[in-house]
Amino acid sequence: MGRLTLILLTSTLLSSYFHPGRVVDAQSIFTIREVSLSMEPSNDVPRDTNVTVRCRAVVSSLGQEVLNRQYTILKDRVQVYTKTTTSSEDLLYPLPMARAFNSGKYTCQIAIEDKREVSKYQKLTVTGLSKPELHLNKAVVNEGEEVTVRCTAPGETGSIIFYFYEDSKEIKEEQVSSNYAETKIRFTSTGIHKCHCAYTVVVVPDAFRSEQSNIVTVSVKEIPYTPVLEILPIYKIYEGDTLDISCSLRRPQYNSQSTQLILSQGTQLLSSGTKDKLNHSLVALAKHSGEFECRLEIGNVVKVAKKNVSVTELFSLPTLTMSPVEVFPREPLTLICKSESLASERLHKEELTYTLEPSDAYLIPRGAGVFQGKALNADFNYTCTATAKGIMKQSKILTVRPKLPVSAPKITVLSKVILGRPFEILCNSSTGTLPINYTLLHDYMPMDMITVKQPYEEARFTVTITRTDDISKYICQANNGRKELSRRLDATVIVPLSHPTLTVVPTLGEIYEGDHLYLICGVQGTPPVTFKWYRVGNENPLYSTTSNSNNTDYQVKDLAKHHSGMYFCEAINPANTAVGSNPVTIEVRMALWKKALIGGICLLVLAVLALLFVLYYRSKRGRREAAAELSVKPSSPKSDDSLRLNLTHDTEVYNAATVRVDRAVTSVWSERPPEAANDEETSMMSNEPDVEYTEVVHTRAVDSAQVPLKKGTDTVYSELQNAPHGATDPHDYGSVEYAELNGEKPEINHSYTEVNNYQDLPVPVD
Repeated sequence: MGRLTLILLTSTLLSSYFHPGRVVDAQSIFTIREVSLSMEPSNDVPRDTNVTVRCRAVVSSLGQEVLNRQYTILKDRVQVYTKTTTSSEDLLYPLPMARAFNSGKYTCQIAIEDKREVSKYQKLTVTGLSKPELHLNKAVVNEGEEVTVRCTAPGETGSIIFYFYEDSKEIKEEQVSSNYAETKIRFTSTGIHKCHCAYTVVVVPDAFRSEQSNIVTVSVKEIPYTPVLEILPIYKIYEGDTLDISCSLRRPQYNSQSTQLILSQGTQLLSSGTKDKLNHSLVALAKHSGEFECRLEIGNVVKVAKKNVSVTELFSLPTLTMSPVEVFPREPLTLICKSESLASERLHKEELTYTLEPSDAYLIPRGAGVFQGKALNADFNYTCTATAKGIMKQSKILTVRPKLPVSAPKITVLSKVILGRPFEILCNSSTGTLPINYTLLHDYMPMDMITVKQPYEEARFTVTITRTDDISKYICQANNGRKELSRRLDATVIVPLSHPTLTVVPTLGEIYEGDHLYLICGVQGTPPVTFKWYRVGNENPLYSTTSNSNNTDYQVKDLAKHHSGMYFCEAINPANTAVGSNPVTIEVRMALWKKALIGGICLLVLAVLALLFVLYYRSKRGRREAAAELSVKPSSPKSDDSLRLNLTHDTEVYNAATVRVDRAVTSVWSERPPEAANDEETSMMSNEPDVEYTEVVHTRAVDSAQVPLKKGTDTVYSELQNAPHGATDPHDYGSVEYAELNGEKPEINHSYTEVNNYQDLPVPVD
């Protein structure tokens, strides 16, 4: 099924492609599977080998359609061959008689319609170069005559560099794109000369060097022409002597070849011409010492004759000096012109004269070469001339630059002046000729000196002061031959801040709620001062201010308990050093009115308590007195057991010391019945046992027939005599009942019955 579909597709494409009535442009279906390149017979071959570059392309296509293949051969990325073919066979690119120039990296590219493929590169190396050949147009030449030289590299192509040698020394180099090169060589010396050549084939990035060519011998003959140089006098020459110089040509007779003579000394041309002889005369000077040259030019041939001449000076070149070396305007000066050496055998000292130029320089001659006068206000140039026997020599220019007196220097500071820290002092004069010596004085005593030699230099002194008044003791002195003093140094001295103190108003221990607190921070130092207040535990300042005073305050209004804590202040001034105070602990106490209120409440409570205590005490005392005044009522004698039973019925026993009687008015102890006293005395005088008293409180029901009682109780005291064991009771005391009738009914405690000993009863009053 798949084959049938492929056949139908192929037939459809072919029919649509070849059908004349169709406009659809069909494309071939193919793929380039592989492109490869190879070298035959090898990648490394010797020269003159026939090399074939083979390019193979493997292409797969649908059907038998014809595909146009475009092959391109590239050498070192440069196209060297291209061909278009419909054949599927390999492309062959021949390199017959391969040379070094054919060496390189080759690649093959194939293009079919819009598809392209490139092979991997193959490097071809061709070893060996042909031997170069050297040819000269003449074997025998005259000196100075040119010879044409030709060097050939047989069979080589490409970029070639040829080298030419004379007596094994390279004399020329020529680069050409052919296999030969020509040049001209001139032989300047006579004799036998040997010439050869070589070449290099350049194949980027390589270069191949050939062997040496054949050697060609050239014979160079000397031409019969000779220049002759003569200088008179022959012996020692002094300045002022006349020099006679001749430059002539010596040649064979009847030779009509044109010649050129040139007479010169260094770069100075003295004479020239086509005659056979040149003559030149001059007065000898020291500058004429040196080499003279007579030059003969015949066509391209040059011959030279040379001689050295030494001229002795009559006197040396004068020098102009000034004394003193430095002067100020309108100050006296002396200019001295002098030649240091003389040829005494030819010249006497008196024969040498000196003149000063310009002549109107306001300087007067004061002897041989001595000129005196005053310096001008501006710069001025002078020269002097020494003359003897017609020889004049001029000195170099001397520029007299009168020194500009230094102006009074200004003394300033270059930075802040902080007590106890180094700072810089600048001394500077606006005018004055350099160099200037600046000296720093303290109380007119030299401290240091700096020499300023260049315009951009400054005199800076580093000092430190320990007292504020020391600043005005500094003075600067400038000296460039003239001395000037500055004014005293005037600058603000910044005193670093002392350790600040934090003062609290009101004083510590007297700070109460609702007060206004003032934290006063004070320092010693130069204002302005920036003050900051902090609370310990908080990094940000509570308040900050800058003041021209040495102290200021921070106010906290309406103090409350939460304002309690530790506070400190910090101060900083232009000395840029922050100092902090010791922390102060602030304790906000309770307001006085609150204390007064609390005190009043406490006093009121104490008063109430005192009143209650007094009432309690009086109640207790009144009950005792009432008990003492009660009458003793007799009762039928009963046994102790029956009495206790009667007393415990509906009764409560109270301890006389603890019974609370409210609002007691009358004490019954104030009146004592006589019989009670008699009984007491009888009892006290008898030897009866101890009597035990028991306070019994009877709770009585209210009887309408009886007199109503308000808040009262009947108190019954029973005296019980304890008979000794085994004895009968001789007395029948019965019971004693004390009744207290009060206007109000006392409180009755019904909780317990308490029986106390008699010692708790009130003591009867006699």
